[in-house]
Amino acid sequence: MPRPSTPDTEAAFAEELSDVRPDLSAPYAAALPGARAAVLTRLWRALAYEPLPWIADRSDDGDRHGGGGGLTVRLRDGRRLHGPRPDPYATDEYVTEVWLDGRPYERPERLVDALGVPHGASFSAELGNSVASLALSRADRAPGVPGPDAASWEWEQRIVDGHPYHPNCRSRPGFSVAEQFAYAPEHRPSVELGLVAADDALVTGEWPKWLRDGERVLIPVHPWQTTHVLGAEVQEGFPARPLMSLRTLAVPGGPHVKTALSARLTSSVRDISVYSVRTADTVSAFMEGLTARLDAPLHVTRTVGAASAGVADLAAVVRESPDEYAGEGESCVPVAALPLTRLPEKPAWLAEFTRLVLDVGLRLLELGVALEAHGQNLLVVLDGAGDPVRLVYRDLADIRVGPARLARHGVPVPGLSGRIVTDDETALRRKLFGSLVGGALGATAGSTAALRDALETVAPDLPRTTDLPALLSEPLPTKALTLMRLSPGTPGDQWTLLPQPLGGPVPS
Repeated sequence: MPRPSTPDTEAAFAEELSDVRPDLSAPYAAALPGARAAVLTRLWRALAYEPLPWIADRSDDGDRHGGGGGLTVRLRDGRRLHGPRPDPYATDEYVTEVWLDGRPYERPERLVDALGVPHGASFSAELGNSVASLALSRADRAPGVPGPDAASWEWEQRIVDGHPYHPNCRSRPGFSVAEQFAYAPEHRPSVELGLVAADDALVTGEWPKWLRDGERVLIPVHPWQTTHVLGAEVQEGFPARPLMSLRTLAVPGGPHVKTALSARLTSSVRDISVYSVRTADTVSAFMEGLTARLDAPLHVTRTVGAASAGVADLAAVVRESPDEYAGEGESCVPVAALPLTRLPEKPAWLAEFTRLVLDVGLRLLELGVALEAHGQNLLVVLDGAGDPVRLVYRDLADIRVGPARLARHGVPVPGLSGRIVTDDETALRRKLFGSLVGGALGATAGSTAALRDALETVAPDLPRTTDLPALLSEPLPTKALTLMRLSPGTPGDQWTLLPQPLGGPVPS
């Protein structure tokens, strides 16, 4: 039996919006149908491709509901879902309804309610929040695009839709409408970070002098964290601009500060672990040396310092700004913002960008490092003509390092242990391919057809590493984001496979 319907988050947002920003009430209402379709499209992709335990099988079902062909998903209890045949790399909103045993659903949270799957109640609530937050973001969208001299954070604040493939692309449970306006990057606020003094903090790297009070370390904290989590006394801090991760902010004219904002965003409750703080300086120094050895058009933002008061809720990381690596007349643009530039619509540009990112990614993987190069961590420097000239990567917390590969190439193995270290070939390839192809490149191309054309163009020019055949001829791994969200008892990443865009052997 279907579970009771989740609360109507759309209506709750509308009620609060009428008090906070009544001028956006009409745009919000107008944005709701598109936001429902955007989230439902992402959910349908998961139902089509992820190894969800309550799905028995999937099959093409002709043109049952129009739109050039459909898919039937049969549940283990015998019920059937029908919808359009999904393009795993598409980013448009092509799913406006999904049919469950003959009944149409256009609201994703109500579809999950009707499915009645384990752990579905919390997921359904987050889907409703994702729809409402996405409509709110679109209603407050800034016109136009940043100018040629814009900082990278200005591009990040124009990214309205969040994760291109996650149904919880804009889910922010625990954030009121007023708090979204105050803290979410797409609403373009300036956020006042607070400071908490820590006498015995763990510090790695060079903690900035401006974040010290004598011998005491001052740890920047997010105001949402101050209000909802921390009981510590908070001092007045400094203003910063929120980036697309929401918990990392750009200090005007200065570095980026990653705070321990422990709210659930998309799949996970984020924090900064003591492990991340302990390894931050070692990983940063290692990657600085490795990229110099690689001699490739890639820069990795240096971790200036990391600090922890011993708990995940009270920690911070200070990093270089990616803008440090853009020269005069150049722009540093997060890959997630590239669709705003309209550049990916040009096949020659998309091929050149694909060549650049795959060349760098494959060469680094061959040496022994797999970047988590999704559209948030990876930035591209564009010259005055808009051509991609080099890459910038930030946030080293979730890369993977393979000691055996490093040793084969005579690279000193860093003094690291824990989750970041693995010689598992599948794990290394998953980390790079899942983020770079299934994330950054797929979302930039926007469809299987465009991604296939770009890959066909550049495949003969790519470095012939041992990983290339898997990239160009095997199904591509990607995180099973919905399965992860519906598996609260299973830690870590879970994976699925997407169809190989080239659909054939490695081009010679």
